[in-house]
Amino acid sequence: MSKASIEQLNEILGKDQVITDPDSLEQYGQDWSKLFTPNAMAVLRPNSIEQVQDIIRWAKEHKVAIVPSGGRTGLSGGAYATQGEVVLSLDRMNQIQSFNAVDQTVVCGAGVITEQLQNFAEENDLYYPVDFASTGSSQIGGNIATNAGGIKVIRWGMTRDWVAGLKVVTGNGDLLDLNQGLVKNATGYDFRHLMIGSEGTLGIIVEATMKLTRKPKELTVMVLGLNTLKDVYPVMEQFQKSLSLTAFEFFSEQALQHVLSHHDLQRPFDSESDFYVLIEFENDSEATTDLAFGAFEKVMEQGLIVDGVISQSETQAEQLWGLRERISESISVRTPYKNDISVVPSKVADFLSAVDGIVKEKYPSFEIIWFGHIGDGNLHLNILKPEDLAVDEFVAQCKQVNPLIFDAIQSLGGSISAEHGVGLVKKDYLPYSRSEIEITLMKQIKKAFDPAGILNPGKLIDCSE
Repeated sequence: MSKASIEQLNEILGKDQVITDPDSLEQYGQDWSKLFTPNAMAVLRPNSIEQVQDIIRWAKEHKVAIVPSGGRTGLSGGAYATQGEVVLSLDRMNQIQSFNAVDQTVVCGAGVITEQLQNFAEENDLYYPVDFASTGSSQIGGNIATNAGGIKVIRWGMTRDWVAGLKVVTGNGDLLDLNQGLVKNATGYDFRHLMIGSEGTLGIIVEATMKLTRKPKELTVMVLGLNTLKDVYPVMEQFQKSLSLTAFEFFSEQALQHVLSHHDLQRPFDSESDFYVLIEFENDSEATTDLAFGAFEKVMEQGLIVDGVISQSETQAEQLWGLRERISESISVRTPYKNDISVVPSKVADFLSAVDGIVKEKYPSFEIIWFGHIGDGNLHLNILKPEDLAVDEFVAQCKQVNPLIFDAIQSLGGSISAEHGVGLVKKDYLPYSRSEIEITLMKQIKKAFDPAGILNPGKLIDCSE
């Protein structure tokens, strides 16, 4: 970056908010996918909407590409700066600005940490239900830009379901104030929903009005052991008949072994199973407890499970959740190649059988880790890199099999990316989930909001073709 450009940006942002040292460029220029080489030109750290607008106008005038940056916890390469782009970090815009107890809404800067919002809701005897392993570092703006999901989707839905309003800066530097927290607003196109999941390619999310809800009562956790994948959904069906589930998660014995080897946690019970499901529900009465035990007895009698445990305290519930939530952290030392894929729940058994067969045939020497949000049809397939294999060669081998996996997903009407987004990792595979007409329309929408093509170029779709 030229000295003149740095001086111009210093005038916009103030001293010390234009960062060019190599360590910061590497830190801010990548996300958790770890599959690309960061190459950012500078990091810009605005603290106001007006500063974001001025940055966008400067970038458009000087034809400089911008990569928006939140907590950088994504796994699709969507926050990577690989072509000398400027990183626009929203981490200073981290204030909870206002709260309306009647509307049960809270206005947040884009840089507010997810856990920060969850804690604020709890302090006001309310609940923000979108939850996942990276809540301590992910940011609301990034969650919205990727439509983050997580572990409570079966009951409370995706991030999209909790966004009442948005303020977004377009590629022209214009500020859009979308929906303004309204419950009902039948006035044409809802641009708010275009921005949700757009991965920073249409605009920079700078502020969000988020909905809250009542706190759940007495969340209780069960972990059940199964020996075959086909038994997962009969178990889920039985529990859904009796209980209102808040989570229904899945992980394999191999995944559990990685967690136990890296964390001070215990097996849920003495016997080993090939697969496990974690069930969470509101247990607000003795009658609900009786229903839970009744469902447990039925699936045990039917031979669908081999063992199980139910939490007796909040601490034990947290420990059982740790067996599921610490999987990604535990396998990260092995450089996993991740596939975040989904089908409708009724097709998961066919999906698992097809993909598991492909993986075992094509990766006989690779360790495969399965886990995911099976209650909403979302599974995470993790292929672990052998220690003696170079990263580039490992990724190349994994990519060779992607078309086979995605063919199986396409045949079942599924998605190649359930909640991690497209970014750089899945961009080439978008036609497996979106038609040619849809992709053409997406490109036209991109040009309407970002005519100069400066916002996260090369991610999700490629408009340079």
